[in-house]
Amino acid sequence: MAEEEETELSDDQKKGIAKWFLVNAPAGEIQYVSKDLKLVLNDDDVYNEAASEAFPVYNKSHLISLKMPGGFGDVLVTSYGELQDNEYLDPKTAQVAIVDHVKQACTKVRPATDEELPSAYVEEYRCALEAEILKYVAEAYPKGSSSVYCTNGKDVEEPGSDFDLVVVIAAARLSPQNFCNGSWRTIWNIEFKDDIQKLELNGKLLVGAHYFEEGNVQLDTKHECRDSTMFQCVNNKCSDLMLPMLLELMCEYRIRSPDDTAISVANLIRRHETAYMASLEESYFKLSDNTFKDLRRKLPITRTLFPWRSTRQFSLKREISEELGIGK
Repeated sequence: MAEEEETELSDDQKKGIAKWFLVNAPAGEIQYVSKDLKLVLNDDDVYNEAASEAFPVYNKSHLISLKMPGGFGDVLVTSYGELQDNEYLDPKTAQVAIVDHVKQACTKVRPATDEELPSAYVEEYRCALEAEILKYVAEAYPKGSSSVYCTNGKDVEEPGSDFDLVVVIAAARLSPQNFCNGSWRTIWNIEFKDDIQKLELNGKLLVGAHYFEEGNVQLDTKHECRDSTMFQCVNNKCSDLMLPMLLELMCEYRIRSPDDTAISVANLIRRHETAYMASLEESYFKLSDNTFKDLRRKLPITRTLFPWRSTRQFSLKREISEELGIGK
């Protein structure tokens, strides 16, 4: 039977395969993958097309952090801060970073316009929350980065309307010289519902790890959670006559300022992330007792247990000696 002839892949097929490898590269390893792909493809046009489409997807999904020129600190590359192609808002500094995705570098910085920033009312809540998140990240993820974005209702000027904030936390520990890389990414969508005086949190926690010393083991896990807390705002436009009454109401109904709201949200995030980390550690401790045992055959192919306590009846040396007639 004649062997089937191998068909040459089209450029589109090659580009699709290359994009898949780039997008699915483990944390911190896309540059290594791209270097090998370039050699395998041996076609700069196909590689450049694949890289230009894959790198932005990878950078945003991995929430990479890039240093901005001019001493402005780091900017997170996320879809929540994306203004247009290659431009990403850093809310902490009110700067917009121009990013080269393939080189994974920030090339320029410009000030954000008023239209790109939230209103003063929303910014008060955003800044208060960011301050608490920065404290938490410095404690829990020493090399981590975080940002708080307004994704809905950024033009709200006073109480009475809803708005949404998103907390993004990213931390990576890259050690390719020791054959291991890992990342921790969490995204918290926070809805400020003014009409029911409630604040709802929806969290997505993503953890990835890659060990490749004499093997290839990857962890890719996702966890989602929800929570809520009270949200009541203070209208700063009160008259002096209303102030005593307002203070009394604040004591009675525990009306929260932006700082109080931020502390409450940060505590909820801390609680959920700590619990998830503890569950991951517990599952690792049980790997040898549960998961690894399930990977092994419980009985040999003969379906009988091996007599470990009487192994003297099995002697390879004796059987070989008898077979070859040695010692007779």
